[in-house]
Amino acid sequence: MSISVGDKIPNVKLVKATAEGPQPVQSAEYFAGRRVALFSVPGAFTPTCSARHLPGFVEKADELAAKGIDEIACTAVNDAFVLGAWNKSGGSDAITMLADGNGDFAAALGLEMDGSAFGMGKRGQRFSLVVNDGIVEQVNVEAPGDFNVSSAEYMLGQM
Repeated sequence: MSISVGDKIPNVKLVKATAEGPQPVQSAEYFAGRRVALFSVPGAFTPTCSARHLPGFVEKADELAAKGIDEIACTAVNDAFVLGAWNKSGGSDAITMLADGNGDFAAALGLEMDGSAFGMGKRGQRFSLVVNDGIVEQVNVEAPGDFNVSSAEYMLGQM
Protein backbone atom coordinates (compact mmCIF):
# COMPACT_ATOMS: atom_id res chain seq x y z
CA MET A 1 0.00 0.00 0.00
CA SER A 2 1.45 3.35 -0.97
CA ILE A 3 1.47 6.60 0.97
CA SER A 4 -1.67 8.71 0.70
CA VAL A 5 -2.77 12.26 1.41
CA GLY A 6 -3.16 12.67 5.18
CA ASP A 7 -0.59 9.98 6.04
CA LYS A 8 2.39 10.68 8.26
CA ILE A 9 5.74 10.35 6.52
CA PRO A 10 7.50 7.13 7.66
CA ASN A 11 10.52 7.50 9.92
CA VAL A 12 13.46 6.11 7.96
CA LYS A 13 17.16 6.96 7.84
CA LEU A 14 18.22 9.01 4.81
CA VAL A 15 21.58 10.56 4.02
CA LYS A 16 21.70 14.25 3.14
CA ALA A 17 24.34 15.26 0.59
CA THR A 18 26.13 18.37 1.89
CA ALA A 19 29.29 20.31 1.01
CA GLU A 20 30.82 18.88 4.20
CA GLY A 21 29.99 15.32 3.18
CA PRO A 22 27.12 12.90 3.85
CA GLN A 23 24.98 13.62 6.92
CA PRO A 24 22.54 11.01 8.24
CA VAL A 25 19.02 12.32 8.90
CA GLN A 26 15.82 10.72 10.07
CA SER A 27 12.95 11.45 7.72
CA ALA A 28 10.56 12.27 10.59
CA GLU A 29 12.97 14.95 11.83
CA TYR A 30 13.75 16.27 8.36
CA PHE A 31 10.09 16.85 7.44
CA ALA A 32 9.06 18.21 10.87
CA GLY A 33 8.06 21.85 11.21
CA ARG A 34 8.18 22.86 7.56
CA ARG A 35 6.52 22.40 4.20
CA VAL A 36 8.67 20.38 1.79
CA ALA A 37 8.26 19.65 -1.91
CA LEU A 38 9.82 16.21 -2.39
CA PHE A 39 10.44 14.56 -5.72
CA SER A 40 11.83 11.12 -6.39
CA VAL A 41 13.71 9.97 -9.44
CA PRO A 42 14.64 6.40 -10.42
CA GLY A 43 18.28 7.43 -10.63
CA ALA A 44 20.63 10.39 -10.76
CA PHE A 45 22.15 11.13 -14.16
CA THR A 46 19.45 9.15 -15.98
CA PRO A 47 18.00 10.84 -19.11
CA THR A 48 14.55 12.08 -18.05
CA CYS A 49 15.71 12.81 -14.53
CA SER A 50 18.61 14.97 -15.73
CA ALA A 51 16.95 16.64 -18.72
CA ARG A 52 13.53 17.39 -17.24
CA HIS A 53 12.80 16.39 -13.65
CA LEU A 54 15.63 18.06 -11.71
CA PRO A 55 15.81 21.13 -14.01
CA GLY A 56 12.06 21.71 -13.59
CA PHE A 57 12.37 21.98 -9.83
CA VAL A 58 15.45 24.19 -10.17
CA GLU A 59 13.55 26.53 -12.53
CA LYS A 60 10.40 26.62 -10.37
CA ALA A 61 12.11 26.95 -6.96
CA ASP A 62 11.11 30.59 -6.48
CA GLU A 63 7.50 29.94 -7.54
CA LEU A 64 7.27 27.00 -5.12
CA ALA A 65 8.66 29.19 -2.32
CA ALA A 66 6.03 31.82 -3.15
CA LYS A 67 3.38 29.10 -2.65
CA GLY A 68 4.65 28.30 0.85
CA ILE A 69 7.28 25.64 0.17
CA ASP A 70 10.14 25.98 2.67
CA GLU A 71 12.45 23.48 1.02
CA ILE A 72 12.69 21.36 -2.12
CA ALA A 73 14.21 17.91 -1.73
CA CYS A 74 15.07 15.16 -4.17
CA THR A 75 15.42 11.52 -3.25
CA ALA A 76 16.72 8.56 -5.20
CA VAL A 77 18.06 5.08 -4.53
CA ASN A 78 21.62 6.33 -5.00
CA ASP A 79 24.32 7.19 -2.49
CA ALA A 80 24.88 10.71 -1.18
CA PHE A 81 28.08 11.15 -3.22
CA VAL A 82 26.28 10.43 -6.50
CA LEU A 83 23.36 12.72 -5.60
CA GLY A 84 25.76 15.46 -4.52
CA ALA A 85 27.66 15.23 -7.83
CA TRP A 86 24.40 15.25 -9.78
CA ASN A 87 23.18 18.35 -7.96
CA LYS A 88 26.53 20.04 -8.56
CA SER A 89 26.43 19.24 -12.30
CA GLY A 90 22.83 20.19 -13.04
CA GLY A 91 21.03 21.18 -9.90
CA SER A 92 21.05 24.09 -7.51
CA ASP A 93 21.63 25.05 -3.91
CA ALA A 94 17.83 25.36 -3.81
CA ILE A 95 17.55 21.53 -3.97
CA THR A 96 18.43 19.30 -1.03
CA MET A 97 19.55 15.81 -2.03
CA LEU A 98 18.41 12.97 0.23
CA ALA A 99 20.03 9.64 -0.57
CA ASP A 100 17.94 6.51 -0.04
CA GLY A 101 20.86 4.21 -0.80
CA ASN A 102 19.18 0.97 0.26
CA GLY A 103 15.69 1.93 -0.91
CA ASP A 104 14.27 1.82 2.62
CA PHE A 105 12.42 5.13 2.26
CA ALA A 106 10.91 4.18 -1.12
CA ALA A 107 9.79 0.85 0.36
CA ALA A 108 8.35 2.50 3.50
CA LEU A 109 6.35 4.84 1.24
CA GLY A 110 5.12 1.86 -0.78
CA LEU A 111 6.63 3.48 -3.88
CA GLU A 112 9.45 1.17 -4.87
CA MET A 113 9.91 -0.34 -8.30
CA ASP A 114 11.96 -3.16 -9.73
CA GLY A 115 14.34 -1.88 -12.39
CA SER A 116 16.20 -5.19 -12.66
CA ALA A 117 15.25 -5.54 -16.33
CA PHE A 118 17.35 -2.40 -16.94
CA GLY A 119 20.22 -3.41 -14.63
CA MET A 120 19.09 -0.97 -11.93
CA GLY A 121 17.75 -3.28 -9.22
CA LYS A 122 15.21 -1.99 -6.71
CA ARG A 123 14.57 1.74 -7.02
CA GLY A 124 12.04 4.37 -6.07
CA GLN A 125 9.27 5.19 -8.51
CA ARG A 126 9.13 8.62 -10.12
CA PHE A 127 6.84 10.67 -7.85
CA SER A 128 6.40 13.93 -6.00
CA LEU A 129 4.93 14.76 -2.61
CA VAL A 130 4.16 17.89 -0.66
CA VAL A 131 4.78 17.20 3.03
CA ASN A 132 3.66 19.71 5.66
CA ASP A 133 5.09 19.13 9.15
CA GLY A 134 5.43 15.42 8.42
CA ILE A 135 1.93 14.99 6.96
CA VAL A 136 1.46 14.30 3.25
CA GLU A 137 -0.64 16.99 1.50
CA GLN A 138 -0.10 15.94 -2.11
CA VAL A 139 0.87 12.66 -3.82
CA ASN A 140 1.70 12.43 -7.52
CA VAL A 141 2.92 9.04 -8.76
CA GLU A 142 3.90 8.48 -12.37
CA ALA A 143 2.85 5.52 -14.45
CA PRO A 144 5.91 3.47 -15.47
CA GLY A 145 7.93 5.33 -18.10
CA ASP A 146 5.89 8.55 -17.83
CA PHE A 147 6.86 12.06 -16.77
CA ASN A 148 3.71 14.12 -16.27
CA VAL A 149 2.31 14.35 -12.74
CA SER A 150 5.55 14.48 -10.72
CA SER A 151 6.88 17.66 -12.33
CA ALA A 152 7.31 20.99 -10.58
CA GLU A 153 4.81 22.52 -13.02
CA TYR A 154 2.14 19.96 -12.14
CA MET A 155 2.79 20.45 -8.42
CA LEU A 156 2.41 24.21 -8.78
CA GLY A 157 -0.85 23.70 -10.66
CA GLN A 158 -2.26 21.83 -7.67
CA MET A 159 -1.40 24.57 -5.17
